[in-house]
Amino acid sequence: MSEISQIAIEPEIIVEYLKSDLKLKEIWQKILFKRVIEEAAKPRGITVTNEEIQAEANKQRLEKRLEKANDTLAWLTDQLISPEDWENGIRNQLLSKKLSEVLFTQRVKQFYAQNRLDFEQIVFYQIVVANQHLAQEICYQIEEGEISFYEAAHIYDIDDKRRQQCGYEGKFYRFHLKPSLAAILFTASPKKVLGPICNEQVYNIFMVEEFIATELTTEKHDEILNQMFQEWLSAELNYLLHTS
Repeated sequence: MSEISQIAIEPEIIVEYLKSDLKLKEIWQKILFKRVIEEAAKPRGITVTNEEIQAEANKQRLEKRLEKANDTLAWLTDQLISPEDWENGIRNQLLSKKLSEVLFTQRVKQFYAQNRLDFEQIVFYQIVVANQHLAQEICYQIEEGEISFYEAAHIYDIDDKRRQQCGYEGKFYRFHLKPSLAAILFTASPKKVLGPICNEQVYNIFMVEEFIATELTTEKHDEILNQMFQEWLSAELNYLLHTS
């Protein structure tokens, strides 16, 4: 038995804590989302079978390396839930997934096709300094081969994290960037220095590492599907709140 479960906590205290931790609204919303999902699944004949629940449970056990039944029971006890609670949670997850697929799978490809350019990705570096003269001098030194872009970022950038990463910003979708910045970066030549560009009293120097061609991978499909489903849930809940 989990040691923590031996200490009783009344439901009222749990609710009080959720309020004080500003988490009650989030939990309340999730409960209402569950109601919306169940009510939407019924007329569409969407159900979850015991076999599907068991298959997902086996998958989760494998991921958590719960090889024996006793290992699973010990883990459930530590989580303060029963096997029935766990199966109910799995059922809710699978029902949500099935409903999202029924509602939006056919729309994902259309949405992707219409917004294909937004899903292009880019990997880039940047150096940010506060002085225009310094920014221009850095660009000159890089172009003349006196210092590498990475060395300059490590020495001069005003941000500690970016200095440690030698200017590395990461991989971004086009839609994650401001349109003005995306227009500059996505028309640049890889490994070429861009700048300095004045931006809110600082000066930016950019270097594009690579462009990543877009394709509708399984991961991207699921990302778009989940976004559509979450937007639909929010709209349905808003309707429910204003008609109840």
